[in-house]
Amino acid sequence: MAEENGVHTGEVDGEVAEAAAAEAQTLGEEDRWGEAHSLLLVTLEEQGESALLLCWAGIASQRLGNESEAYDFFRRALALQPEDPFILVAAGSGVAIFDDPDAESALRMAALTSPDFPFARAAYGAYLAREGLFAEAVAELEAARALAPEDAEVHADLGMAYLLAGRTDDGIASLEEALALRADDAWLRGVYGLALVEARRTEEGAEQLHRAAAERVEDVELQLLSALSAAGEGWHDEAWNALARAQAVADASDHEVIQEVEDALEGGDEDAVTLRDDLGPSLLRERLVQRA
Repeated sequence: MAEENGVHTGEVDGEVAEAAAAEAQTLGEEDRWGEAHSLLLVTLEEQGESALLLCWAGIASQRLGNESEAYDFFRRALALQPEDPFILVAAGSGVAIFDDPDAESALRMAALTSPDFPFARAAYGAYLAREGLFAEAVAELEAARALAPEDAEVHADLGMAYLLAGRTDDGIASLEEALALRADDAWLRGVYGLALVEARRTEEGAEQLHRAAAERVEDVELQLLSALSAAGEGWHDEAWNALARAQAVADASDHEVIQEVEDALEGGDEDAVTLRDDLGPSLLRERLVQRA
């Protein structure tokens, strides 16, 4: 029993924890993360510290946009020294966002102890890519792809690891696979477009950036690269429309680069191409590292 005469005994009822976690997962699948979060907090208060409950509370907090609270839950979960690979991966990935040194050991343990669990191999590979260990990252992500060939996330992470490692053709091919499996990921489509432009497949890249920018109207940087890429292909109406979308959602910190892009569009296609080739590679790398 977790409670005796209203006093918490410190023992967690595993069946209760598993039932609450399963219910939270179901609620999350229905995008009812607020309810999942409340359920988990109540169960934690009643049951005490459980790595499983803390892990799912961290996931719920992440989905609700409360990163600092999520980090606290994930840290507490790892402090209980769990062995379950799902908990190790979810909590390890959660603290990795904050460059927590415990992330590496948790993710490595999950990958080593559960080599047939694609989620573990992929998460560890993505972490290694972010740390600049590209050969090791690619090995883990290729293993994850072999285990889960229909998982768009694995193809996406592998593609970005390839790009970070300088394997451009392989990276583009993997991003194509990811988008074939999940065509509605506009953020990933933007990365794909930037990679195509950098590979000098500029017309294809401009098409992908145009499509992604139309879906991500709030993404100022994507709008500006779409504008420059469109201008480089002579698509002037599309270029000015993308610039207008950027101007509509920009804040004060964006005004300088917006003015640069506007000047380039007014200066002609060559000016647009020059600025595209100046801004595009840095934005691509920033997003590759951000996703990894």
